[in-house]
Amino acid sequence: MTRQTVKTFLLQLFTTAWQSASAEKCLPDFIPDMPDGKVVVVGAGKAAAAMAASLEPYLPKDTTGLVLTRYGHGCKTTMIEVVEAAHPVPDQKGLEGAKRIMQMVSGLTVDDLVICLISGGGSSLLALPAKGITLADKQTINSQLLRSGAPIDEMNCVRKHLSAIKGGRLALAACPARIETLIISDVPGNDPSVIASGPTVGDTTTAKDALAIIDKYHLQIPDNVYALLQSPQAATPCPQDKRLASSFIHLIATPAQSLEQAAKLAVARGFKVINLGDEIEGEARIIASQHAQMAIKLAKKQKPVIIISGGETTVTVKGNGRGGRNAEYALALAIALDGNRAISAIACDSDGIDGSEDNAGAMVFPDTLTRAENKRLDARACLDDNDAYSFFAALDDLVITGPTRTNINDFRAIIINPGK
Repeated sequence: MTRQTVKTFLLQLFTTAWQSASAEKCLPDFIPDMPDGKVVVVGAGKAAAAMAASLEPYLPKDTTGLVLTRYGHGCKTTMIEVVEAAHPVPDQKGLEGAKRIMQMVSGLTVDDLVICLISGGGSSLLALPAKGITLADKQTINSQLLRSGAPIDEMNCVRKHLSAIKGGRLALAACPARIETLIISDVPGNDPSVIASGPTVGDTTTAKDALAIIDKYHLQIPDNVYALLQSPQAATPCPQDKRLASSFIHLIATPAQSLEQAAKLAVARGFKVINLGDEIEGEARIIASQHAQMAIKLAKKQKPVIIISGGETTVTVKGNGRGGRNAEYALALAIALDGNRAISAIACDSDGIDGSEDNAGAMVFPDTLTRAENKRLDARACLDDNDAYSFFAALDDLVITGPTRTNINDFRAIIINPGK
């Protein structure tokens, strides 16, 4: 396989994975029964606008609603308003939108239906602080969490207990209406209470858990936030709460399903597939090193293999460079592979945005380090500075798709093609 052929194939694997989780493809099988009363559609996430657009043809003409999505991830709708707001650090637009969502679902009856469209990114977008704290407080804590290396379940535990809408509180506001939540999962394990911090899902975590996470990562929190987390107000409804009895959860797309579709393509091209699963977590550079060791061993067996994996790695930010977790993984992988002639790879975020940059991720080829040296790029120095974006941008090996309007987390594929 030539370098261009490998590049094209890597991009095809990634595209196959995220397109299999598009709202247009997966949502129609989960349309709920319509009620005698009102239909209100709300939601949040990077896929929320696309989900709303795919849902509208099946709704009564008097449906109302509002969904929040990241800037640049909107699309055209007729009945459901789309509001774009900031991610991963929330802003005023997210706060105002979340407040309006809570107003829309309040005062409904048992004859009414709330359809809640949830996907990854919803935690930041549903920015409605609990009473006694401010948006600025949440922005400060969110920024610290993003740099801490904390996994998504720990981040969202803290977010839930500082929110007036997450952690099941949206469902409480909509009670006694029937709530049908349609979810595109972006978290390892597909726990609905973690995805977008579970606005319609009972919560098993406590404010004490949130305080322990804050202490674990040495986060600096204002006194008013500390006081809130020690008060009864920080408690979220548990899964057994009777007020959640009419809240129903449906996973309409998962990372595992997307990995399976990519695997089918790889098998059709004559590769053996090793699927490491969709629950990989940990520091991006450490995971990359582990995957590199596996790939190097497989290369010695002289058989074409593809390693695929999903999940959500993390980055503990210590440098001042640019780059998300997928670019960091790719750079660490390139260093660990040290120019192995049989191995190429891709690492991308399925939403099309790696962290807060304009790329989905990056690709690695056998000549990555050589080309970098020719451009006087020090791969190790770039990694130490968390500057993977600049490294791959200089090599023209960033993957730039623009927003995909879905989100089933990270996608990684390593092609081992010995002797080619």
